[in-house]
Amino acid sequence: MPSRLNLPPITRILIITLLSQSILNAAIRYRQWTDESSIVVPYLILVPQLSLIYPWTFLTTTLVESNLFTLGTAGLTIFYGGRYLERAWTSAGFAKFLLVVSIIPNVLSFAILVILFSITGDMRWTLTSINGSIPLQISFLVAFSQLVPSHTVTLFRGIVSLRVPRFPLIHVLTVFLLSLTPLLSIASVLLVTSAFLTSWTYLRFYKSAFPDLETSQTSTLRGDASETFAFAEFFPSPVKPLVAAVSNQIFSVLVSLRICTPFSAADVSASRGETFVQRSAPGGARAEAERRRALALKALDQRLNNVTAKATSKAQPPPSGPSSGVPVQAQPNSQPAMLGETPYQPDREEAK
Repeated sequence: MPSRLNLPPITRILIITLLSQSILNAAIRYRQWTDESSIVVPYLILVPQLSLIYPWTFLTTTLVESNLFTLGTAGLTIFYGGRYLERAWTSAGFAKFLLVVSIIPNVLSFAILVILFSITGDMRWTLTSINGSIPLQISFLVAFSQLVPSHTVTLFRGIVSLRVPRFPLIHVLTVFLLSLTPLLSIASVLLVTSAFLTSWTYLRFYKSAFPDLETSQTSTLRGDASETFAFAEFFPSPVKPLVAAVSNQIFSVLVSLRICTPFSAADVSASRGETFVQRSAPGGARAEAERRRALALKALDQRLNNVTAKATSKAQPPPSGPSSGVPVQAQPNSQPAMLGETPYQPDREEAK
């Protein structure tokens, strides 16, 4: 990609992989296409009946699109959404998020299709292709809902105004409607639903809340206990109480199974405070980390000066007598100089 686009490394790799795999898939399908059968590439795309011997397809299938419409949508999503999130979370945090929201929805969709085949005996369930960047699209929207929950998007010159947490549910409904057309299959509905739940669960309970450089904060704090990121906040106000009641019951079951851990009072207070770096805009976490790093370096500088001053005072023997006619006056109130500073003492006039 051209350097002038200023894309972070993981986002650049995603776009290159998306284009290369989608073009390769289209070329193979075009070369082997016939009127009698549809062609799938089981070593690139996850197909329950054919891809078990290609386990890497649980990851690669997320970056394979089957038509120009979905390819364009995927490219724009990764270009804008990936660039924003990678700068907000760092490349390592963004890469972990991508692995979680890519592999888990594919595995869940694979399992559901196999269960449907076991119940109905219809072979078409296991021949359904599970591919596309839909898990990334819905997961990015969930992440934006966490980072900027109060941001409002205005559409059609102010006719429609929606808060960011409303977009994941709209995306789920859009995918469901498109699955009724030839553009998307039933697997897309399974992917968008499972990715919605997976991304929210990961960000809510498991993702590290502070970057590694935040040494003054506890590094074990995970998830987001804020009320603005509760599961019910994705739904309209009339159904929020019902969704909250159901989600609380499910959460209680997960806690009893030790899958999730209840938030402590410290987690809740941290999520409400200004020190919750995960909720900051891109650049805010980096600036705060640089400030804390500068303070740590300053404290280390002071400690090194104290140690150096003590070692010097022990190594030098006391003066046995005046070595010249010029008396030497002790300065008991002088302080050791900081590293990188030059102490200034005025020249004394010789005694006449």
